[in-house]
Amino acid sequence: MVRGLLNKLASKSLSVAGKWQQQQLRRLNIHEYQGAELMGKHGVNVPRGAAASSIEEVKKIVKDMFPNESELVVKSQILAGGRGLGTFKNGFQGGVHIVKADKVEETAGKMLGQTLVTKQTGPQGKVVNKIYLCEKVSLVNEMYFAIMLDRTTAGPLIIACQKGGTSIEDLAEKFPDMIIKVPIDVFKGITDEDAAKVVDGLAPKVSDKKESMEQVKKLYQLFCDSDCTMLEINPLAETSENKLVAADAKLNFDDNAYFRQKEIFALRDPSQEDPREVAAAKADLNYIGLDGQIGCMVNGAGLAMATMDIIKLHGGTPANFLDVGGNASEGQVVEAFKILTADDKVKAILVNIFGGIMKCDVIASGIVNAAKQVALKVPVIVRLEGTNVDQGKRILKESGMTLITAEDLDDAAEKAVKAIC
Repeated sequence: MVRGLLNKLASKSLSVAGKWQQQQLRRLNIHEYQGAELMGKHGVNVPRGAAASSIEEVKKIVKDMFPNESELVVKSQILAGGRGLGTFKNGFQGGVHIVKADKVEETAGKMLGQTLVTKQTGPQGKVVNKIYLCEKVSLVNEMYFAIMLDRTTAGPLIIACQKGGTSIEDLAEKFPDMIIKVPIDVFKGITDEDAAKVVDGLAPKVSDKKESMEQVKKLYQLFCDSDCTMLEINPLAETSENKLVAADAKLNFDDNAYFRQKEIFALRDPSQEDPREVAAAKADLNYIGLDGQIGCMVNGAGLAMATMDIIKLHGGTPANFLDVGGNASEGQVVEAFKILTADDKVKAILVNIFGGIMKCDVIASGIVNAAKQVALKVPVIVRLEGTNVDQGKRILKESGMTLITAEDLDDAAEKAVKAIC
């Protein structure tokens, strides 16, 4: 599960007039069963298991893979942490259960197709479309292991703790001395000395040290070969057979690596993502949904963040971060408007364009065409400046659209906030 301590390394925040709003990074997140399969292919020890999306598939997996097992682990698969302590909207408690083999179908039936609410999903929860059936492994010791990209050391950082299976932030608070961090030189790769430091930090009780070091090396190799931004195992456990096993799997991947990781990116599950962000990604737009009322369409990330700040300064709340980029087409502008207007929380739209590479007339044409395709039921405030600004303003004026024009960013933000009051 993604932990609060790791989020400090793996996520950013937007400081909006003194109030922090979390920003989702554009990175691929895959399910636990997919991560376990990937680890297994790289020689990492993982429990036997398979995913199912229907009761029929559950029956087949139990019959074919676990005919002699008396108990199995049933895990709901959603892209959020805290599943074990989550609650389904149908009242069923917990997204992870150890059950008798003859109760697997019954338990799966209470999970599949149901909405699971955890501390990370928000009150809306996420629908469980798949469950992961695993062998029950006898664990004698649970530890924590993760690899992150660290800005301070400009490379991968391995984080390990001799205690695991519970919240890493709680461990950091109670046992800060138990957490070790081992930076890895990206040019040298992981050395025996690095691997030994990690294993010493994990302090395994029954596993062979050399074999444990090899498992650490394989995890690091997976991290590099797959262009991961995060690899987290909680718990990394020792079994009664004296083996080190990845009993959980959480992996994120750098979206910029899509061109060379197409097999991994084919694992993406759009049903678990914000549909607005999925639509934006298809249109090649940089979009992040927030919880405010003023939709923003801006060119350039810096200007977009400044726009959000000034909206807050005038008492409003931004509904999104949307950067159309420097070379957006008219079609992309139309798609941007469709995404903004599809959000019921949006009560006004602020278009703030400073034309450099991006031309104001292209934005204006996109706004006009969007109005023809989308029923604009909210006020639209437009501030244009820069390349082809006169042509852009003329296009908007001749369109006959009811728009609120602004001379500068401060004026635009003030008018946007007034429009929703």
